[in-house]
Amino acid sequence: MTSLDYVHAASIADAVALLNVPTLRCRPIAGGTDLVVAMRQRGPWFDRLVDVAAIPELCEIEETPAEIRIGAAVTFARAAASPLLRAAAPLLVEACLSVGSPQIRNAGTLGGNVINAAPCADSLPPLVALDATAHLAGPEGQRTLPVSQLAVSPHHATLRAGELLTHFTFARMPRGTRSTFIKLGRRNAQSISRLSVAAAGRIDGAGAVDFVRLAPGAALPHTDRMLQVEAMLHGNTPTPNLFRAAGELAARLMIDITGRRWSTEYKEIAIQGLVEQALAAVFGADPS
Repeated sequence: MTSLDYVHAASIADAVALLNVPTLRCRPIAGGTDLVVAMRQRGPWFDRLVDVAAIPELCEIEETPAEIRIGAAVTFARAAASPLLRAAAPLLVEACLSVGSPQIRNAGTLGGNVINAAPCADSLPPLVALDATAHLAGPEGQRTLPVSQLAVSPHHATLRAGELLTHFTFARMPRGTRSTFIKLGRRNAQSISRLSVAAAGRIDGAGAVDFVRLAPGAALPHTDRMLQVEAMLHGNTPTPNLFRAAGELAARLMIDITGRRWSTEYKEIAIQGLVEQALAAVFGADPS
């Protein structure tokens, strides 16, 4: 049996120090729902686990005058139950509620879900749609980058050696914005996303779209906003025909980026339908 060192960190500074012992290959752990599975499949590829789940700053959800802050060790269950997030980021709450079983939601964390960077990660599309920023601490100090630039390819996050993801921040969306998260899987419960869409938008007094965000999941090499689709929608009156055109454009963009493969015949139709459904939910129109 492989011997592993296991330590608890009391603070962010303590965690960074424990992760950066030159003679050890170190890895942080919070919920462990992805890491433990990976260990069972391939064995440990590290010498030390640094438990960060009890660091207070990593477990907080709070609002400042400028932004909302979510600690990286906040669990899906806690995020879903947060009155602040239910009011300010319902698309993220919907995504958290769609994750796995209650046991997984009680243990799994938003930070772990993002760092694991699985294409099917349910928290990535809403965080990207919220234009969330990731905050990292490491031996060289602190830095930030957009969440869309953190998880850059399947199971690869742009962490530097010895860095720890500490929290996410995002600004509140404009007053009157509606949002949704829609997920497509092989079953109705405890399903892994085959495709998903996070969308948010608002209509102005004249009935035109004046704010829109759209981020698909498991459709692109890494989760990002579809800015061309957003531009098509902005300034126009929401109608089923507009939603259909937006869905068709989303499908074309997906294929332009990924090329055609065995799953494209299914995904082309599915992403178009998900985008239409999400926009109808956000802008309050019948997609049929």
